[in-house]
Order: sequence, then C-alpha cells, then structure tokens
Amino acid sequence: MESNNGRAPEGLVEASGVAAQAFPTGALYVVATPIGNAADITVRAWWVLSHVDAIAAEDTRTTRALLERYGISAKLIAAHEHNERAAAQRIVERLRAGERIALVTDAGTPAISDPGARIVRAVLDAGLRVVPIPGASSFTAAASAAGIEAGEVRFIGFLPAGANKRLARLRAIAADAAACVLFEAPHRVADTARELAAVLDPQRRVVVARELTKKFETIVALSARDLPAWIERHEPRGEYAIVIDAARIESGGAPAAELDETTRRWLAALAEALPAARAAAVAAKATGLPRELLYHELTALRGE
Repeated sequence: MESNNGRAPEGLVEASGVAAQAFPTGALYVVATPIGNAADITVRAWWVLSHVDAIAAEDTRTTRALLERYGISAKLIAAHEHNERAAAQRIVERLRAGERIALVTDAGTPAISDPGARIVRAVLDAGLRVVPIPGASSFTAAASAAGIEAGEVRFIGFLPAGANKRLARLRAIAADAAACVLFEAPHRVADTARELAAVLDPQRRVVVARELTKKFETIVALSARDLPAWIERHEPRGEYAIVIDAARIESGGAPAAELDETTRRWLAALAEALPAARAAAVAAKATGLPRELLYHELTALRGE
C-alpha cells in the first residue's frame, strides 16, 4: 500500500502493526482527531488519514492545518451542518464505487455534538460499512478526570436553545441520580452555571473542565452552590465540559433534588384532584421531570 506522504515517528508504524491491519474499500472511517493537543492523534488515525481517497471535514481549513502538521496530503470534502445531507449522498456514491472516505470534525470524535451523524446514518442505511477510529473526546476526557461516582454516566452535550426545553432538560438532570456531562460555549457558561445552581441540590458535586489538553487546561471540583461564583471569577476561556456527579440518594430511594416552587404548587393542586400515580404522570409530561421523583414528592405531600 502506497503512503500519502504521511510521516510518523520511526518505529511506531511497525510496533503498532497498523500497516498489516485490514483496510477495506467502500467504507467510511469515522476518525477522532485531537481536541487541543496535537500530540493526541493516534497512530491508526494518522495511518487512515494518510491512505484514504478523501477526507470529509467540518471545516476544511482547520483539517488542512492538522494534516499539514503530519505531512498528510489528501483531498478534502466539505461536510458541515449546512450541507450534510447533500454531502452524505455524494459520500455514499463514492463508497459504492469502492473508495475509502474518512470523516473528521474540527476536534474530537465526529457525530457527537458535532456534524457527521447524518452521514454515518446514510452510509449505514445504504448497507455500507462504517469503521470507527476512536481517539480524543472531550466527553471521555472530562469524565475520566472528574473522579465521578461509579455507575451510569449520561452524555448530555449542548443544552437546547429554547427556554422551555432548556428548563425541562435542566430539571431532568437535577432529578436524575446518574452523573452526566454537558458542553457549553464560553459566552453562555455564566448563564448555564446560574441555571444549574438553581435546580441542583446545592451540595451536589460539579466538576468544571475547560481548555482540555491545552496549555491553560483547568479542572476544578466544587458544589453546585459555588458554581456561579467560580465561573464569574474566571474569565471565559474555550469550550467547557461540565460534569455533574451522581446525586445523593435519600433513604426512600429518590434522588435528593430540589423542586422549584412552581412545580410544588402544580403538584399540590394535582394531588387534590387525582390519584398520586396519575398526578405524577401528568406532572412528568408537563415538566419533563422523572415520574418517580414526582410520585415520591406527591406521597410526601399527602403524608403517605
């Protein structure tokens, strides 16, 4: 197999055995790229990017800079949120012709809070092969460095833009006992910090990770109560990954989350008109909170 002018440190290719591994044609290679530190590229990612027929990129200028750093010359295809559907069709046609196409995003793993999911789905729906090339991810980087409690970890990504959907998602996070990871942009992080502090148990543990793998990387653990003040004291810098640790569990088995006064009034009114199970179902549909949490609150209101 002829190289595409890529350069790798001496001995890494041989030691990894990547050159002898299967490299099927007619396949989409979903390649993770560094999220900040260029040294985080994997040998396999370098090899695939060096040998594919073309690379579908969220921003061709950003990807070109990365490729040039590693001496990789490859044809680039623009595949961003505004043309993803059309790009998916063209990629499927090229794969059917026996080409190998790599899919990358500006940083991290494609199709996770970044463009690419439509392309991956189109390829799978066409009965063609998708090959993941795992690597850097701000989700796993933040979660691994947060010291979260053992158990489930939910990936939230960016919160919804609409006020009602956003509030419903925040309430659901507060009521969920599992740990979760959400992303936020620097210009919105102060508002998000205040919103989280308003719905979370004040003592719930939160870990803020920003500028991951970069020079000014910061990872700090604090309580939900202290989150807004910490954000206000530190100049916004880069994208944030906010890890909300697993909630404390009360003896009754329900998450120790605080309901706002509006929701409590709703529940009190429903408790007078409906059985607890039915009232909890109605309130869950209206608020987006888990039915189990609301049922627990209803029975507490009734003194059961």
